[in-house]
Amino acid sequence: MDELAITDKSFKEDVLESKEPVVVDFWAPWCGPCRAVGPVIEELATEYTGKVKIGKINVDENSQTVGQYGVMSIPSILFFKNGKPIKTMVGPQSKENYKKEIEQLLASA
Repeated sequence: MDELAITDKSFKEDVLESKEPVVVDFWAPWCGPCRAVGPVIEELATEYTGKVKIGKINVDENSQTVGQYGVMSIPSILFFKNGKPIKTMVGPQSKENYKKEIEQLLASA
């Protein structure tokens, strides 16, 4: 598993200061749709190792970051480039939809 466990404490270093683009999955263990998206995020983390950082942040344990980015519904997937959020996808999506966004993230490098 190549995905990163992101916390309020590590968010600045893991996401905002990252040299590569970062995809952050805002989730919670009790959220059914989040559990459905989890394996897809793990597969993408493996596929894009070395190109894109992919991580998960538990919304119940990291309310500071959740509030900072206005996450109201989960799962929410935020795409960051150069420390700035450039795209948000709310609700479960297909692996193909996530891949399309990741490819666009990489293409605009």
